[in-house]
Amino acid sequence: MPRPRATSDADLLAATARAIGRHGPTRLTLALVGAEAGVAAATLSQRFGSKRGLLLAFAADAAARAAEPYERARRAHASPLAALHAVAAEIAAHMNTPEEMANQLGMLQLDLSDPDFRVHAAAHARAVGEALTGLLAEAVEGGELPPGTDVPRLARAVQITTDGSLLRWALTGEGDPAAQLHDDIDHLLWRN
Repeated sequence: MPRPRATSDADLLAATARAIGRHGPTRLTLALVGAEAGVAAATLSQRFGSKRGLLLAFAADAAARAAEPYERARRAHASPLAALHAVAAEIAAHMNTPEEMANQLGMLQLDLSDPDFRVHAAAHARAVGEALTGLLAEAVEGGELPPGTDVPRLARAVQITTDGSLLRWALTGEGDPAAQLHDDIDHLLWRN
């Protein structure tokens, strides 16, 4: 009978996320992820086969869990728009420095240049779009947004605003990313 795993795959993938934020995918090594997770690089190699295997598992996991922050926020907030802002704050909280954002954007380069990664990135974008569409549809039904709102188009615009707002913060270094993202989303919603 095999020994039970002391460190779950979920823990290893969470350590991978932290290591990507610190080092970016290009400079990432199994040893760096292992140090972050408190395991030997050989453990990662046994579980995922290689750095590429680990990064693909990370991308697949991120796509599979993309809607979770929206679901958690919706359960925690009576207002769909309050839930939307809670998710935005959570996303912004993962961006502590412009360098960390640059390291995260290194994954985007993989997503755009490698078809194996692109599949997961597209699934992630679709899942976020669906989650946003659901929140915004509830906001229309609940009277938080005007009747007749083009919900799918607004959901797309919120995704674009989120990405653009955080990128602008990383480029300028001005202000608090969470506050800026909150203001940018509010401006979009009330200009709709």
